[in-house]
Amino acid sequence: MASKRSAPPLPEPLSPLIDAHTHLDACGARDAADVRALLDRAGAAGVEAVVTIADDLGAARWAAEAATWDPRVYAAVALHPTRADTLTESARAELEGLAAQPRVVAIGETGMDLYWPGKLDGCADPSAQRESFAWHIDLAKRTGKPLMIHNRDADAEVLDVLHAEGPPQTVIFHCFSSGPAMARVCIDAGWVLSLSGTVSFKNARELREAAALIPPEQLLVETDAPFLTPHPYRGAPNEPYCLPYTVRALADVVNRPAELVAEQSAATARRVYGL
Repeated sequence: MASKRSAPPLPEPLSPLIDAHTHLDACGARDAADVRALLDRAGAAGVEAVVTIADDLGAARWAAEAATWDPRVYAAVALHPTRADTLTESARAELEGLAAQPRVVAIGETGMDLYWPGKLDGCADPSAQRESFAWHIDLAKRTGKPLMIHNRDADAEVLDVLHAEGPPQTVIFHCFSSGPAMARVCIDAGWVLSLSGTVSFKNARELREAAALIPPEQLLVETDAPFLTPHPYRGAPNEPYCLPYTVRALADVVNRPAELVAEQSAATARRVYGL
């Protein structure tokens, strides 16, 4: 359902920023002109590059192509865990081909989602999710590209699959939303945690406690646009240009200047994604 709230105003620019996880197609982009307009708005706010993420096969095709339209755009490809039961042999072959493209910089978003089964018609069950997650882990290893994880209400299950399969060299937890205990496990393993607008939500006390633990070299920032618009615009449509709102909220949490958080997270994104 589309948001009835107006889009947030352009924030005061904050640079350099890299949006580590967004969905340009879900933000309304269809062609190269749309992508350029989205990135021009983002650039006016200090966002220099974005990684646009796939959650189904059609989105994977689109993301890989969109990454060739604008030098500020990179892509990640995978099947979202809720769509894990669509990972047919032909889908695997196509994802492998897309993952080999040079501007596809990650395998994602994949993982486990135990919130939606039973609530969302057609949502893949946990067993299908585990099988799909394991296959994507293997794909990340074979391509040498980071694994981008979607984890919703599934801390133990995600860790179980990672330990059973053996994690790839680089693991990113997108939209990290767990508490300090899970953060410590991830940090100790050397994994990267990406924070979204949820860190600004008033009811996110445990997440803010977790955020304060993350070393700069393991921290990314993202919009997950068009979702998770930061406070005080929660419920409004999100876009990459809104990233400074999240970074300034995060800076308050970690007690570092927003300019430093921007610089450090952008450096981490360049290193992790090989930009």
